[in-house]
Amino acid sequence: MSSRRRLGARWRRHRPLRTRLAVAASAAVALVAVGVCTAAFFVLRFELYHQLDLNLTQSATLAIQQNRGAAPGVLAGECRFLSAPACAQVVPGDPAKDPSRPYLLPVSPPVREVATGERRPYSTNITLPDGEPARMLTTPFGGTKALQVALRSDTVRKGVSSAAWLLSGVGAAGVLLAAALGYWVSRTGLAPVARLTATAERIATTRDPSHRIELPPGPPDKEDEVTRLAASFNTMLGELEQSVTAQRRLVADASHELRTPLTALRTNAELLARADRLTPAQRDRASAALGRQIREVSVLVNDLIDLARDEEPTPLLEEVRLAPLLAHTVDTARTHWPTTPFELDLSDASATLPGVPARLARLISNLLDNAAKFSPPGAPVEVVLLAGELTVRDHGPGVAPADLPHVFDRFYRAEQARALPGSGLGLAMARQIARAHGADLTAHHAPGGGALFRLTLPAGPAAPA
Repeated sequence: MSSRRRLGARWRRHRPLRTRLAVAASAAVALVAVGVCTAAFFVLRFELYHQLDLNLTQSATLAIQQNRGAAPGVLAGECRFLSAPACAQVVPGDPAKDPSRPYLLPVSPPVREVATGERRPYSTNITLPDGEPARMLTTPFGGTKALQVALRSDTVRKGVSSAAWLLSGVGAAGVLLAAALGYWVSRTGLAPVARLTATAERIATTRDPSHRIELPPGPPDKEDEVTRLAASFNTMLGELEQSVTAQRRLVADASHELRTPLTALRTNAELLARADRLTPAQRDRASAALGRQIREVSVLVNDLIDLARDEEPTPLLEEVRLAPLLAHTVDTARTHWPTTPFELDLSDASATLPGVPARLARLISNLLDNAAKFSPPGAPVEVVLLAGELTVRDHGPGVAPADLPHVFDRFYRAEQARALPGSGLGLAMARQIARAHGADLTAHHAPGGGALFRLTLPAGPAAPA
């Protein structure tokens, strides 16, 4: 049994799913067809022989009525097809009382037992002396005698044989129909899977995730499992296409943003290579510009690395108190932007957030740098922590309605910001850090002018993604 199972498992492993499904469906339908034909054959055979037994019972009753008290011996020796009088003879229970004339029908020990009452009446198939098949009934005749009646069963045997051939043909046709139905079921049922496979192979060959699987029309609640699988695959392809598009856009934007500072670095480096032709003031100015540009490129590259991961690192978390973190970050911003006053309002000094302090400090620092960059000299930047929200407001030109939906996009810079330093990655990184900590960062128009950035803290504990 184990060898058969291993052979079946090996066969399944080396056959495609369509073949296995076709064989399974064909085998199921063929088994039903063969089972029905077999059952019909046995029912028909039983009914034909039952009808013959009824005729034998009638013939036996007639023989008993017409030959009461008859001596042992042959009563009728002519067997007609399914008609009376049948071949009939009386057999005594004691073999010593047998007549001198031989019996026409075979006499066996069970016949003597019926005569003596030791056995119930029974029917059996026999062969007559002339070699023809017959059906014989043995029943008590009275006293210690038994009556044997027989009818030829040619027509019954021919009927059973014809039924066997007919039902065999029907069964064979059923098997062929089952094979055709199995092939049709496998081809129709696995058509979406074939389309899914072809789409996956096309994507693997062309590396283009824009391909989709065609879905049959109909309401979503009437879809079958394969259609839902195809729909899920299309959804996955959509997400993959967005990811690939975002990756390509990031590479394109990064190459565009790096081109200008790298060109400036190359220019200053070539200028310093001819330092013997420069005055001391020119060398100092070129060296300062080179150092500043190196720092800008380093910051830009670090930001690109963080954004390219599209997720936050997951070091050990801790419960971060936002008030001390805000105070420290604002003090640092004051040193970077000495001409911009920062007003800090810690009305909710007990607010905490599970997270990474360095990443949260980076988020707040980016918001403060953005606000200070757009604030006019002397205009304050207002930082308020109140009721589970952190707001950072500046009094600059604000965000144009057309730019508001894109302020958190990578490398996006509004028209009025293109002359200012920066790479357009600060707000994108701030939103990424906020989402990783379960918070929501949004941009708004501030009442009275300026931009307002609102960081809504999560209601319950949150962890970095």
